[in-house]
Amino acid sequence: MAGRARLDDAPERLVRAAIALLAEQGPSALKARTVASASGLSTMVVYSHFGGIPELMSAVADQGFKELGTAFAQVPVTEDPVADLFAMALTCRRLARQNPHLYDLMFGLSTRATYRPLSDADHRLSGRSSAFREAHAHVTAACERLVRSGRIERRQEPEVIAAQLWSLVHGYITLELAEHFVEFDDAAMQVLLPMGVNFSVGLGDKRERAEASHEAGARLYDSIVQDH
Repeated sequence: MAGRARLDDAPERLVRAAIALLAEQGPSALKARTVASASGLSTMVVYSHFGGIPELMSAVADQGFKELGTAFAQVPVTEDPVADLFAMALTCRRLARQNPHLYDLMFGLSTRATYRPLSDADHRLSGRSSAFREAHAHVTAACERLVRSGRIERRQEPEVIAAQLWSLVHGYITLELAEHFVEFDDAAMQVLLPMGVNFSVGLGDKRERAEASHEAGARLYDSIVQDH
């Protein structure tokens, strides 16, 4: 029974081991034998549970989105949806900086990796996974609260706003991880925050109120980090 219990949790152990290897060594470490050894399992277990490394990587990306969704859920829902959204942006940035290679995999930037991609695009594209959709739902819900708040023009669809904001935040994160903002002392506050303000103003918010909300979002994020 003990051996069966150990095998029952094999998928989770393999995924966790792969995530740790990504963080410590990068995608070149993601080989069946290496992941199996790191998880204390045999190479055959990788193939029996996932079929191969590409399928395991799909599960790893899903786990990344599950962790992102959990982190989003820890951002309190306040009376200021703009502040909430900026706190979520900073939360996403933190997770990306903690494991940049996992972030690459989650957001389709894994062409620099050494593993073979899945041939079936429906399985390879993490944007279609339920784990991604559940994480992204937190952003859409905050955008729905933003539309209801009356601070922007109501004719705008929350889903469209969420997609635009998602693009803004992840464009920034991708460039920061590639060290394009090294000349700034605090790129998040000097680049991401004012960019978010400009985005809010473009949606119809008042600049002074948008600036105050983003500053409140930064404080909200700091309080979350301190609590954990």
